Amino acid sequence: MKKLFSLLLILAGTALRADDARVAQFYDIGKLITPSGVDPQLGGLAALPDGRLVAAFHHGEIAIYDPKKTTWKIFAEGLHEPLGVLLAKDGSLLVMQRPELTRLRDTDGDGVADQYETMWDGFGMSGNYHEFAFGPVRAPSGKLYVALNLASNGDTVREEIRNEWSPVGLDREKFYAGDWKKYSKESGRMYGRVKWRGWVIEIDEATGAATPFASGFRSPDGLGFDPAGNFIVDDNQGDWRGTSELHYVKRDGFYGHPASLVWRKDWDGSEPLKLPVEKLNALRTMPAIEIPYGSYANSPTQMLVIPKTPAWGPFGGQLVVGEMNTARLLRLLPEEVDGVWQGACVMFVETTALKGGLHRLAFLGDTLYVGRTHLSWAGGEGIGTVRPVKTPFDPLAMHATPMGFRLEFTAPLAASAGDPARWAGQRYYYEYHPAYGSPQMDLTPIVPTKITLAADRRSVEIELAELKTGHVYDFDLSGLESAKGETVLNPHIAYTLNRVPVAK
Repeated sequence: MKKLFSLLLILAGTALRADDARVAQFYDIGKLITPSGVDPQLGGLAALPDGRLVAAFHHGEIAIYDPKKTTWKIFAEGLHEPLGVLLAKDGSLLVMQRPELTRLRDTDGDGVADQYETMWDGFGMSGNYHEFAFGPVRAPSGKLYVALNLASNGDTVREEIRNEWSPVGLDREKFYAGDWKKYSKESGRMYGRVKWRGWVIEIDEATGAATPFASGFRSPDGLGFDPAGNFIVDDNQGDWRGTSELHYVKRDGFYGHPASLVWRKDWDGSEPLKLPVEKLNALRTMPAIEIPYGSYANSPTQMLVIPKTPAWGPFGGQLVVGEMNTARLLRLLPEEVDGVWQGACVMFVETTALKGGLHRLAFLGDTLYVGRTHLSWAGGEGIGTVRPVKTPFDPLAMHATPMGFRLEFTAPLAASAGDPARWAGQRYYYEYHPAYGSPQMDLTPIVPTKITLAADRRSVEIELAELKTGHVYDFDLSGLESAKGETVLNPHIAYTLNRVPVAK
């Protein structure tokens, strides 16, 4: 039995190495040595115009890497859990640390910040461990955006808080009681008892004036903009999140988690966590893309637009997103259909060489830098690099049609792709409810009724007997081959269907 078990381990390891070896044909994965003596967990990465890289580390250091000299220089120290860094318009650095958005200036030109300025701190803190603060990102309009995490009933709050406390729901004194766990369920799995928790905030870079922008978020680790400049936010699976989600965010929108509603100016004072699900569902904007939990991502992180350069080939202009729990990068393929956002997610680069905890991303030239973290959960540490070698045979795009879907590929398909049996998949939905996560509901196999290959075989029309909105259509493309006999490098693609296009 021991010999058989050992053989299975060897075979499993061989298969794993073979997959990694195949990925290495298309992507070169490397690493960057982080500064000596600094905890190598990354909260922020940003490319500077002169080709240097600025990094925010978990224990509060801001350091700048010069690729030409392969050297680091500590720019600032003593910050509290920075989870984002951005170059300001005046050349200073903006850092979102747990208690505030901070501007760092080097006024004497010695390469070290000597001025730490509070830009905005008008939000609440209860002392709960889960009150992270993400951002900033800059919109094409010039406005800045940050996001404020909800607190968790996995721990209590402190008697000394900052800013206003919400009187809605559980009495404040019960949070301080020695048996606070007894009352934790009353507060909700995740809660926002101090101001603006679960919100995205808009900030004027010139004045620091802040405006609450949108609510309904749980743990919005990824903020960014699509190629057209639309504001997007991803959120992690949990309570009121059947799976992780990508949202197109607009002013005054509500995106599903009710804890933040107590801070809306028009709120009636009722406890939102006790409202009927039907009422909350009517208030919320549906996610544009639901990222299947486990099979695609557990905790999506930062999103960036892939540069339009020859090296990145046909993927240029698409969205790449990190993933905390697995050694995997994904592509997101959103589209707007009749005013409603929806779209697909697909694996991009998946190899053990990436390691887990892919938290922060930055492009310098054709190199993608990935900063890892774990914060005592799943993840990793250090900085990795991803460089494209050549374009794999992969799904390139996916669009909804009145009869089904159209998929595009990076290379022509073999004639055998006209067989409907090679396009089998499944559809399902995730329940919107207060419970933590959701199983795949109404799980139903799908087999196309008709496949139509384009003349160049780079795209295919898939017709289905039935299309159900509010469902994820998850296809397994591992049975496909290219005209040259290649198999698909990343064969799983899942489309969230919110609106069926009208035939024209």
